[in-house]
Amino acid sequence: QVQLVESGGGLVQAGGSLRLSCTASGRSFSNYAVGWFRQAPGKERTFVAYITWSTGSTYYAGSLKGRFTISKDNAKNTVYLQMNSLKPEDTAVYYCAARFGSYDLSEVGRANYWGQGTQVTVSS
Repeated sequence: QVQLVESGGGLVQAGGSLRLSCTASGRSFSNYAVGWFRQAPGKERTFVAYITWSTGSTYYAGSLKGRFTISKDNAKNTVYLQMNSLKPEDTAVYYCAARFGSYDLSEVGRANYWGQGTQVTVSS
């Protein structure tokens, strides 16, 4: 069982930045794809970005590429989501997700594990 723990959410003004972190409790991310999804109030959970641990390849939701950057720190077994130029519409709960194997993690149904989420609120 993989337990994912997110941190780094909070309240920020439009145009600001936040960095989210996701780490696995008791398990290395080796051989996993790890990513981020978000869910705004009253809306479905949607894909943000993911990274394959073995190759470091990154994938983004098209509308977010350029403002959001996903990265990893092997030594810390942590995945980061750097979010810049934040907009009020980025307000959501952000969830870390993981899938065993370096496979596509761009859909909710493909994740094997989920974190509990961290709230990001962008004020106008």
